[in-house]
Amino acid sequence: MSSGDVGRAGIACASGPASPIGPANGARRAASCFQWMALALLVVALSACAPWQPAPVEERAPAPRPQQPPFRQPPPPLHEVQRGDTLYSIAFRYGLDWRSVAEWNRIQAPYTIRPGQELRLSAPPALAERSPPPRQTTERPSALPPVTTPSSPPAERQRAAETAPAPVPAPRPVPQAAPPAEGSVASTTRSVAGVAWQWPTVGRVSRPFDPAATRRGLGISGQAGQSVVAAADGEVVYSGTALIGYGELIIIKHSETMLSAYGHNRRRLVQEGDRVRRGQQIAEMGMNERDEEILHFEIRRNGQPEDPQRFLPPRN
Repeated sequence: MSSGDVGRAGIACASGPASPIGPANGARRAASCFQWMALALLVVALSACAPWQPAPVEERAPAPRPQQPPFRQPPPPLHEVQRGDTLYSIAFRYGLDWRSVAEWNRIQAPYTIRPGQELRLSAPPALAERSPPPRQTTERPSALPPVTTPSSPPAERQRAAETAPAPVPAPRPVPQAAPPAEGSVASTTRSVAGVAWQWPTVGRVSRPFDPAATRRGLGISGQAGQSVVAAADGEVVYSGTALIGYGELIIIKHSETMLSAYGHNRRRLVQEGDRVRRGQQIAEMGMNERDEEILHFEIRRNGQPEDPQRFLPPRN
């Protein structure tokens, strides 16, 4: 009972109708009212002594959304080699390690592939199920007799020359990198994964690495025609336009595990098989599909794109 209830009870007792019986009834009525008021005051006092406790409030923050890996379609079971494809460009297209593609298809150095050839893009079943052993023994016997037959050396040399892989042409001279512009970091390097890296061009990083993007790399803005240089020593393993979304693309192999890629070039200055040095000009910057003057630059380890800024030296 609240203090307001007590006050209303007192008013009711005081303003009740007068008793027609006499003073005795009035006295009894007054005593009864006082008893009710005393009882009400006792209840109020007891309730005031009890400690006040606020009602419990449960705070329910919205549950954080779990980060899901970006959805990417798996590669098809097979890829038919097209003119201009290389083993490296095919692996690059599907985000695979080129060594795995070579192993799955029993391709050995110098990793020559031909248009119309079908390449497996996933690990094959057990060796006994995928290919009977007798076929393996009949595929390569012709290379053995020239080595073991000493009777006719000229004929041996001729047959060996026919079965040997085509010689790799000597690297053609490539223009050296232009003198670095003001603010360039061409002379600064950083060694990561056994490779000495430098920035491939001068400019602002307008698009940082996004693991959820379709093409995961850096977008470096600049001016069309400015020099694009090799980020590290290596061999050009692809130079062409067969990969959709990259424009004029160059891929350089730096080690068995590390590749770098340079997209949206205006002009490519190297061809497949060329050996390049870090800082050597390999292309001229071009424009992407949005007509932005930009270089798309990727670094891949074991076929998977990684943030290039973890490999490149810091900029001032």
